[in-house]
Amino acid sequence: MRFELRKQKILQLLLQNEELSVAEAASQLDVSDITIRRDFAQLEKENLLKRTHGGAMAMAESPVISFQLKDLKNAEAKIEIGKKAAQFVKDGDVIFIDCGSTTLQMCPFIKELKVKVITNSLPVLNALVGSKCSVNLIGGEYDPQRQAMHGKMAEWHIQQYHATKAFIGADAIDENQNLWANSEKEAEISHAMIQNSEQVYVLADSSKFGKKSYLKFCQNLEKVTFLSEG
Repeated sequence: MRFELRKQKILQLLLQNEELSVAEAASQLDVSDITIRRDFAQLEKENLLKRTHGGAMAMAESPVISFQLKDLKNAEAKIEIGKKAAQFVKDGDVIFIDCGSTTLQMCPFIKELKVKVITNSLPVLNALVGSKCSVNLIGGEYDPQRQAMHGKMAEWHIQQYHATKAFIGADAIDENQNLWANSEKEAEISHAMIQNSEQVYVLADSSKFGKKSYLKFCQNLEKVTFLSEG
């Protein structure tokens, strides 16, 4: 089991129980005590838990933790989708990556590629530190809940670039494959990325399909490819 998936499961267990022993975590995740201790140490460095004697306890909930816990029940699907999306990235590409929790899962699979990444997501930036990717963080107003940059300045920044590919998420995809978002600020960023890229890949697990949300932001499907699990 990859660290990112173990991380999500550990945070979920802490959300449910507040405290978690090394032995219990090892049993739940079917890994060794040594692996769990190493994971606890890493998560403490990320300010996601506090180690105790023989275990760990939850930190007070923060926007960072909220982002990490988003849609935990679909964590395995998101990793699968992220890996699938990474197969479409080639050396020399210029790509947009939005601030979704699914698009974030691409990062471990593109770290060895020489590509230019333009993103509004701080987690994407952090995930690609030390990689062969060149990363440009879009400017704008910081949204702590999404750990991302939004607003008119962010839209303007996106419009200055031409990307070969954009990798975005959607909160809902209806029966006609129109894309929907839960907020105007996220819809505006996604729309700008679509408008300024040659090809668009929409990363969405199966729970997002056959639904509508607050705001429709894309109904031109000529350059859109949908990527899901399975």
